[in-house]
Amino acid sequence: MDLSPRDPDWENRVKASFGSQAFMSHLGAELAHLSLGAVDIELKMRPDLTQQHGFFHAGATSSIADSAAGYAALTLFAADFGVLTSEYKINLLNPARQKVLLARGRVIKPGRTLTIAKADVYGLDESAQVHVATGLFTLMSVSGVKD
Repeated sequence: MDLSPRDPDWENRVKASFGSQAFMSHLGAELAHLSLGAVDIELKMRPDLTQQHGFFHAGATSSIADSAAGYAALTLFAADFGVLTSEYKINLLNPARQKVLLARGRVIKPGRTLTIAKADVYGLDESAQVHVATGLFTLMSVSGVKD
C-alpha cells in the first residue's frame, strides 16, 4: 500500500483543518497522533458527553471515529482537496465510561477519489482498555473544498 503524501505540507494542513472544525472543538476532542494514513483523536469524559446511564453517548463515539478515519485519509490527499465521508458503518461493541475515548483512524486502501479507512475506538483509564467501537469508512476527496 502506497502511503506517499500528495502534499508536502500535509501535517500542517491536517492540524489546521482539525483546529477549525467547530464540532470537534465543541466536543473537546484533541489530536493525539498524526502520521501518514493514521490519526488518533482523544476525547476526555465529561457529563455532557454521556447518555442516560452515564456512558459516553454513541454520537460522541461515532463522531470521533468518523473524524479519525477522515483525517487519516486527508493526510494522503493533494493540497487542493478536502475530505468528506460518503458512507460509514460502525459497530458499538461495549459501553464506555472510562476517563478517555481514543479513536484510531487508519487508511486501509488509499485512492484518488475514494479512500477506505477503519477506526477503532477504545475506552482508556489507568486499569483498563476496552474496545468500544469499530467502523469502516468510505471517504471522498473533494476538489476545491478548503480543509
